[in-house]
Parts: sequence; structure tokens; C-alpha cells
Amino acid sequence: MFRPWTEDEETFRVEVRRFAERELAPHYQSDDATGTMHPTIRTGMAQLGLLGLCIPQEFGGQGADAVIVGIAAEEISRSNINAAYLLLSTTLVAEIIASSATSEQRRAWLPAIADGSVLPTLALTEPTAGSDAAALALRATPREDGSWVLNGEKTSISLADQADTAMVFARTDGDGARGISAFYVDLTADGVDVVRLSDVGDRAAGRCSIFFQDKEIAADRMVGAEGAGFISVMQGFEYSRAIIGLMTIGTADQALTDAMAYARERRTFGAPISTRQGVAFPLVEHATYLAGARHLCYEALALKDLGQDHAAQASMVKWWAPKVSVEAIHQAILTFGHAAWSTDNPQAQRLRDVMGFEIADGTAQVAKLVVARSLFGRAYAP
Repeated sequence: MFRPWTEDEETFRVEVRRFAERELAPHYQSDDATGTMHPTIRTGMAQLGLLGLCIPQEFGGQGADAVIVGIAAEEISRSNINAAYLLLSTTLVAEIIASSATSEQRRAWLPAIADGSVLPTLALTEPTAGSDAAALALRATPREDGSWVLNGEKTSISLADQADTAMVFARTDGDGARGISAFYVDLTADGVDVVRLSDVGDRAAGRCSIFFQDKEIAADRMVGAEGAGFISVMQGFEYSRAIIGLMTIGTADQALTDAMAYARERRTFGAPISTRQGVAFPLVEHATYLAGARHLCYEALALKDLGQDHAAQASMVKWWAPKVSVEAIHQAILTFGHAAWSTDNPQAQRLRDVMGFEIADGTAQVAKLVVARSLFGRAYAP
């Protein structure tokens, strides 16, 4: 289904790639070592309009479609997948605000996200509620004046110690999905304690636990109707899964590009190792797998832009794209041989960073369950 780039899309792709190579790539390995994201990454992406891509122009954004956001995610990730977290987070939260918030809330919150002065994150996962997202335990207790009080813990929340706000999902009523509501919460105020986790990969973006203790939330910070929070985030995940797929593919494609360049330069027995089938053919295979996964990612985004159902395609790429990306980077490491078994070479970091997306935003098993229900029908699926 997917088509060649339009002239505007190709111009945008080239511009983002040049920006990423110039401004983001130099910080990729050093930020992993320090566990912090260089501040110029956020400001530079904001100045280019990348943090407000999907936000309507009336609120200071670019009003871009989903395909454009996907192009940005892929091109940024070729240079620095941790920087792409900023795009992912702002896009997902801004989409929820744009679709579910009141006009007053949109006017109050979206411009600051678009210009980069406010960085939001999504706070859904809890210690006992990951794949079973409807089993949230964090409680929002109502007060007589219409305000709420949050108590509980979120965990595995990306960017939380760098974010200013969070879209927090809390239980406001009984059990199940219908008892969950969304709140747009200031993470810098009293009643919030953010603790960084020690991770294997994606260290510059980072994951945190967030502890809420008698955190007071004004009535006008609820987003959407009471009990409608779970529905809004699940709809957003269909979008973000395709974006995540392109983040992993962008990283893996650059790994293969580097490996192919090395294979042309490295000589053994009087010839470049790229002339050996045992070196060239595995790289060809992985380039093919990435091309197929990329096509499916953009198909999902194009369907979203057409207003059509894209849940199956998005869930397909959620389990497939990270898998083929991890395998492609692994092959790139093997192509470099001992030269990649060093922190001077970014290949091992790419592997660590991409592997995290085999877990994040929904496991492969959950994604396959969504696809199975689409293919077989809910009554005949697992």
C-alpha cells in the first residue's frame, strides 16, 4: 500500500537527517556514559519544530500528519535513538490532549509542549500493572471541591526525571478499564518523588519510578471524562507502536550502513570482506527484513492519516520491528568482529538501546494477541 515520498516529505527527511547528524549524533555515546541527555538536544529539536510536529498550528505546532512524524522518528534514531524519545513522548501526550482535552486545556497546555518549554511524559505502568494495564492500582480520591488526591506508584516511566509534566492514569472508580481516568500532572510540585532506575540501555532517556503521596490535583487537570482514560491511552498506543518501530529500524539501518562501509574497507586474503558471501549475504538478508518492517510501519501511519483502522498493522510492527532490528544490529556487530567489541564503537550501545523496545510499550505476546483478534475475530482468538 505505501507509496514513494512526496517532494515535501523527501525535503523534510533530508533536513531532519542533516540536523540529526550534526546536532544529535555527537552526543549519542557520551550521553550514554553520563546517563543524561545533553540540554542542546531538547532545545535544538524544539527550534526545528520537532516537539510540536503533530500539534495543530493554532496551538503553535506544525500540524503534521502521522507519516511525517514517522519520518522524523526514523531519521532522528539513525543518529540518536534516545533523542527520539522526546519526539515519541511529546507526540503521544499531545495526541491525547488534542483528542480528549477541553478547548481551554488545549490552549493552556499545547503551546508550551510545541515550543519545548514543557516536556511531558506518559505515566501508565505500575509495579504490578504492565501488560495488564487495566489493573492499575494508583488511586485518585475525589474531594468535595472537585479536586483529587493521588497516592501510589508508577514505574518504568521514560524521561520522568527530565520531564516537567506527566499524563498520569489513575483509578477513580471500581475495577477494570472503565474505572481509570487521566490527569495532566505537574511533576515539579510537592507530593511527587521521582527516582531514576539503573538501566542496561536507553540511559540518556532513562526510566524512573514516580511516587505520589497526597498529591493534590485540581479538577481542571483531569483530561477527558472520568473513567475514559484507559480508552484514550489505548488509542494512542496504536499510533506510538508504529513510531517505536521506526525508531528501532532507523537505529538498525544505520548499524547496517556502518557495517557495509566497514565490509568494503576491511580486506582479507587480498580482497574486501564484502566480496565474501558469508559476509555480504547476512547483511543483505537483514536489510531486506528492515525494508519490510519499515513498509509496514508507514502503512500503519498512512492508514491513521486516512482515518482508517490501523490497530493490526501497528501491533504487527510492535513485535516485529524491534525483533528484526535487534537481529540486524547483532549481525552488524559480527561483521565488525573485535572492532565492535569496544565502547568506542556504537554498535553495542545500539543493541542495548533497541532491545529495550522488545519490552517497552507492550510485549510481543500482547501485540500478537491484538493481531490474532483482528485476523480470527475476538471469539476465535486466544
